Amino acid sequence: MTNYLVAALVVGVGATAVTDLWSVLRKSLLGIAPPNFGLVGRWMAYIPRGQIRHDSIAASPPVQAERLIGWLAHYLIGIAFAGVLIVFWGLEWIARPTLMPALIVGTFTVAAPFLLMQPGMGAGIAASRTPKPNSARLQSLITHVIFGVGLYLAGWAAHLLGLPQ
Repeated sequence: MTNYLVAALVVGVGATAVTDLWSVLRKSLLGIAPPNFGLVGRWMAYIPRGQIRHDSIAASPPVQAERLIGWLAHYLIGIAFAGVLIVFWGLEWIARPTLMPALIVGTFTVAAPFLLMQPGMGAGIAASRTPKPNSARLQSLITHVIFGVGLYLAGWAAHLLGLPQ
């Protein structure tokens, strides 16, 4: 059990960091603003208070430490998704990381923002209430494919570090 947790931690943090690097490059190259994890933190802070859905999370009153909450959630979710990869493909995947399982998991993780976060934050299912839904959907999909690439690269890093197999 500990081996799985350590592997998920290393692979999840690494893959999430690759995704964050993509956000920085995307801003520099394409002028697309990075995600606002403060708003994610605000949304998540309201959930224990019984409010899961907002008409617009940006219009909801701010909460204390929302940026910290959002960034922690971002990395914890990345670790959880890495755990899914490792549970389905086993620790053997770390011994010989391959791209396809990482891309499969990374691509399927786009369901979380499409079906949970975006509707909860007021953007509608798959960003349907945003000014440019197709553009938002494409950017989400690209980001989650990049997360899949990050899973693969972090899997190799874990392998090179000699993580338990």
